[in-house]
Amino acid sequence: MELPAVNSDSHISLWQGNITCLKADAIVNAANSQMLGCFIPCHACIDNAIHSAAGLQLREEYLELMRAQGHEEPVGRAKITKGYNLSAKFVLHTVGPAVSGTVTKEDEKNLESCYRSCMELAEANGIRSIAFCCISTGVFCFPNERAAEIAVRTVRKCLEGSGIQKVVLMCFRIMTKGFMMLSCVKLCGRR
Repeated sequence: MELPAVNSDSHISLWQGNITCLKADAIVNAANSQMLGCFIPCHACIDNAIHSAAGLQLREEYLELMRAQGHEEPVGRAKITKGYNLSAKFVLHTVGPAVSGTVTKEDEKNLESCYRSCMELAEANGIRSIAFCCISTGVFCFPNERAAEIAVRTVRKCLEGSGIQKVVLMCFRIMTKGFMMLSCVKLCGRR
């Protein structure tokens, strides 16, 4: 699937839809700290959607990884698994900051770390195309507009000198897509 580039950056595209159907080398999962998928049946979060589409093998692989690690995953880091039944070959999992009340500088730093950790992990594993969901903007309550600015700024910075050829910023809701578009215009410039 060829997606149109954003403004002056040919490496970044916006897409509204279901990330589990997107054919990319890797997709990003906004996970919980247990990294075993959502435990609420039929919950509408991205974690549940990815685990449901990938199949039970994803949860089994993660159970082994988490047992070996011996503790919950810290906010802002990333891990990689196979994609199993997904169109993507890999899934990068990251735990974003959960916001309660006003967004703090620490929340912003942690969200930036999520995007940077995923980009670094993708680069280290030879991934050339990656699709990001909007990390922490769902049940973790990070404001969409600020999250979009952090996502675009961090991805653009990580792309400098990178072998990653395509980054898709996936937006599930039309409102989120609008914020991403505004951030891309502001941070990437116009043609």
